[in-house]
Amino acid sequence: MVFAPVPQLTVTIEQQTDAPELHVHPGSQGIWQARMCAALGASVTLCAAVGGEIGDVVASLLDREQFAVRLVGRATGTGWYVHDRRGGSREALGEHPGAPLGRHDLDELYGVALAEGLRARVCILSGPAGPEVVAPEVYRRLAADLSVHGAQVVADLSGDHLSAALDGGAAFVKVSHEELLGDGRAGDDSVDALVGAARDLRRTGARNVLVSRAGEPAIALIDDEAVLVELPSLQVVDHRGAGDSMTAGVAAVLARGGELREAVCTGAAAGALNVTRHGLGTGRRDAIAELVGRVRLTPLPGGRPGD
Repeated sequence: MVFAPVPQLTVTIEQQTDAPELHVHPGSQGIWQARMCAALGASVTLCAAVGGEIGDVVASLLDREQFAVRLVGRATGTGWYVHDRRGGSREALGEHPGAPLGRHDLDELYGVALAEGLRARVCILSGPAGPEVVAPEVYRRLAADLSVHGAQVVADLSGDHLSAALDGGAAFVKVSHEELLGDGRAGDDSVDALVGAARDLRRTGARNVLVSRAGEPAIALIDDEAVLVELPSLQVVDHRGAGDSMTAGVAAVLARGGELREAVCTGAAAGALNVTRHGLGTGRRDAIAELVGRVRLTPLPGGRPGD
């Protein structure tokens, strides 16, 4: 189950030839994660709330995705963004994260997510486009209710939302080094500082942690051993969405009962492949499988406490 509370309508202008192209898709961290999980062969159900004219468009577009969708209608509008990528980088022309979920909308969405999550082996909790859209307490409650009934909760969050999910019992945390720095969890972006931040997350509830580092090798804390997740780099078309694909790769392996090290390697491969593509949360399963065998997990000096 992927909890994607407030998706967005994404409109992107691109130009690969003489004529400009307009691409319209449903988007959000959770949608990109669900898309990659499905590409890796997982059975996925996405839970979200949509409303207004934009919500109608998002709902229609979600019908074309290769995963199940449980939508709750809401009284207020769905978020959106318009990006211009013709110059080779993204320029935001306008964006709105969506209106905060009201009480009745939240109650309905929570019930749907809980029901689907109880049927799932793994549940991904993804964040909203703006922190004000969904209260952190929602993530604490959902993580707690799912964990107590045996679901593995994977949290791809930051700030107060991450803290809340940890309080609720999230088992696996994926976080970027920028988020650790922004939240004040790491003093700098050195390997030692990021490993220390990962250990702090473990002390506050996470059993395993994966820290993405943009173009640098990720850092994983697997059963309290710190490792560097190395993979030869690929040519970057768009780095956006790589972290979400990484989370999805981990969750897809855990959902079929795979080992943690395989899950981390698959996450690294999925994230690496995503940067070679324009579409977010996309990638061929066979290409990811080939890349998995090229991932190296290298123990870091002092990788275990007391070493």
